[in-house]
Amino acid sequence: MAADPADPTVPRAKAKLPGWYPAWARQLAELYSSRTTSTFVLHGNTYDLVPLADVDAADRAPFGSVTDFLAEQMFGQWDVVLNYDLGRGLRVHAGRDEKRLKAMVSLATRRIGDLSTVKNDPTVVFALLDVIVRENIMAAPEKQLRLAVIVNHASYLFPAGEPGRQSFSAAGMAVSVLNWATSPHVRGLDMAFVLIDERRSDMSDRVSGNPFVSSIEVAMPDEASRLAFVRDLAARDDALKAKWESGSDYAPEQLATLTAGMNLNDIAVIINTALDGGQRLDAGFFRATKKRLIERQCNGLLEFVEPRWRLDTVIGHEAAKQRLRDDAVLLARGELDSIPMGYLLCGPVGTGKSFLAMCSAAEIGIPCVMLKNFRSKYVGETEGNLERVLSVLRAMGPVMVIIDEADAALGDRDTEGDSGTSSRVFGMIATQMGDTRYRGRIVWMLLTARPDLLPIDIKRQGRAEVHIPLFYPMTDHELRQMCVMLAKKLGTSLAPEDVPTMPAGGVLSGADIEGIIGRALRKSLLAGSKHITKAALAEVVDGFMPSTQGLEKELQETAAIIECTDREFLPAPMQDKLEKTGGRAGMQERLTALKQLVQARA
Repeated sequence: MAADPADPTVPRAKAKLPGWYPAWARQLAELYSSRTTSTFVLHGNTYDLVPLADVDAADRAPFGSVTDFLAEQMFGQWDVVLNYDLGRGLRVHAGRDEKRLKAMVSLATRRIGDLSTVKNDPTVVFALLDVIVRENIMAAPEKQLRLAVIVNHASYLFPAGEPGRQSFSAAGMAVSVLNWATSPHVRGLDMAFVLIDERRSDMSDRVSGNPFVSSIEVAMPDEASRLAFVRDLAARDDALKAKWESGSDYAPEQLATLTAGMNLNDIAVIINTALDGGQRLDAGFFRATKKRLIERQCNGLLEFVEPRWRLDTVIGHEAAKQRLRDDAVLLARGELDSIPMGYLLCGPVGTGKSFLAMCSAAEIGIPCVMLKNFRSKYVGETEGNLERVLSVLRAMGPVMVIIDEADAALGDRDTEGDSGTSSRVFGMIATQMGDTRYRGRIVWMLLTARPDLLPIDIKRQGRAEVHIPLFYPMTDHELRQMCVMLAKKLGTSLAPEDVPTMPAGGVLSGADIEGIIGRALRKSLLAGSKHITKAALAEVVDGFMPSTQGLEKELQETAAIIECTDREFLPAPMQDKLEKTGGRAGMQERLTALKQLVQARA
């Protein structure tokens, strides 16, 4: 990235970048060359390893930190590269080139001073850097340094928070960075400033959100980088190579594909734990370790779900199951443009929304994760948690993401009471759900009993496109089938003819029936039988008292009917109810009345 004459209105001559550079590095170079910015915030997968050379040029490519890449590649021909963090202080950084390091130390000492004597105090360091920048601007052209400053763990220097509550020194450092970013004189010279932190939300928005500061996400490693890294580990030495050949069920190419969503550090953990620990790198070990590492990487905010059942286990909901099966076929054929961005499963509590979602994931044959509570009481923590989760999901695809109680989890655009956190969270998720680049790669499955509480932005076409309502069993046949299947789910057996007559017509929920079967099994076991007996089941059914929350149930049922996007998903009784009530307009009036009744009773 060599400079043209110091005129900020003239774009720099674009250096021809190597094709193997990661996307974030190419973006940084493009923005720098345009002279629109000299200051960058790198966030995302910044603690991971990155290739320091072309991974396709040799069997073993070196890997290092993002800071190493910047020092060796992006600023590899520059005069001085300064690196600063609170732990190690200010120092020059030349990567692995000892000769360049010595030359850089010598030049920095002559032009800047002995950095080893600089007190490791951020206020002192940034005051010195500001002097260096100003002197470089004022120097004669032949004496101007090509200078890069890299700051690691930048959020500890520029933490998120209201500007008025920052200390004088912290505010002064932030203003120094903004002065560099906005200065046309700085942008006219070969000077660049890179602030690195894993979570952009932890940094002051006054810095990361400034129009002259470019925020760039360091994405998770792509398959080519993972393959090169796995090959490098497998051939690290003869002993490990022998262990790989005898102790791994996977070739490097297979492992590179299966580790989508993992960073290189975690891939190293899997391989070294298995081979150096004397364990076989087989499917069971790999699956369990990957699950643990990705959940840890997301700070426990994602939970892997391993479905045991497929859609044929689900009783009823035939139209919904057929739609999900058809989409599974299209996804397997690679027809991604025909796959919905997401589904909304709605209906009264106990209709099996979670079970249907997990069964559909098993049918499609892709990993399934459940988004857990990512909200935190600390400023910026919630957004940072979600940033990390979304980054992993983008790298994992294809993956199904289940969000239970979506109306509560996703929030809305209301900014009252939480300093705008809910609004920002909602915006981040809505943006990701609507990003068509991930159609078929991230399949969203939103579950809620109150779809009317979900903002329309989330429910619109292009996000949660297919709305599937679920209802309680309507017929005696469905009830009997459900009893038999739930007995099987509990590890026991039940003959259809042993199921007594049960109240049909949507009185009992799936959860009610599962409770009945569980109680009948308990009673049978206490009586000495390993299976559910007819007498035990009849006694439990006779004594069971279903919930009396009739208004709430009708409200949830009515909301589900209104949300339905395809009439085929509605059972015949619900279609009749829709017509008798006056269509959607009549159902909407009934929903409003039910809300008022429930609110008045609360």
